[in-house]
Amino acid sequence: MRPIVQISLDLTNIDEALETAALAMRAGVDWLEAGTPLILAEGLHGVRALRAAFPETPIVADLKTMDGGYLEAEMMAKAGATHVVVMARAHAETVRCVVKAGADFGCQVMGDNMVCDDMVAGAKWLEDLGCDFVIHHIGYDERRGIAARGNPMPSPLDQLREVVDAVKIPVQAVGGLSLEQAIACPKYGAPLVVLGAPLTIDADAFRTADGDLESSLRLICEAVHAQDCPIRDSL
Repeated sequence: MRPIVQISLDLTNIDEALETAALAMRAGVDWLEAGTPLILAEGLHGVRALRAAFPETPIVADLKTMDGGYLEAEMMAKAGATHVVVMARAHAETVRCVVKAGADFGCQVMGDNMVCDDMVAGAKWLEDLGCDFVIHHIGYDERRGIAARGNPMPSPLDQLREVVDAVKIPVQAVGGLSLEQAIACPKYGAPLVVLGAPLTIDADAFRTADGDLESSLRLICEAVHAQDCPIRDSL
């Protein structure tokens, strides 16, 4: 199987999200993500609208679940999400609840290791608890705040190979990647390439980036899909 391109719809209104999703699908994007800003702004209505518009497309609901795991995953699955996100900083019982809901409602679980003291151990812990994917993630505030104080901005590429080597499930790298870095993720063994802020979404205004986004996305998708990367059975 070829690597997967996912666009993160980190937008704050459903009309713009649907418009951006439509051009992304025309360009060759494989998965849509209802980003956290969209879920905060539109909730289940946003996921339902994406499912109605794109009935066959995988949809990731970036809930960043910390508690109430079963109910949150159940609600998003029933609204049309095929994947939900739970945080490694949540209690193990919350992760187990999300995994159980995923099994009950046909939704796969993505475990996010953001702000773990040990990112590699966090990824392995998520796998051991039953997550189907690992999101190796450097957070928005973390990377921008560190850089604003004049320190080197952390990147998910810093430990990506270690995370990939530590788990048997597919990995995606998220957080401040340049276009070239995002396209290169399959070379690290991470087949799920996420395109969001600042590549396709304005990172300050949380709206679609200016320029010919569809043409840019088409070139990105072609570059990613042309690569070879082992993708495990959970896909």
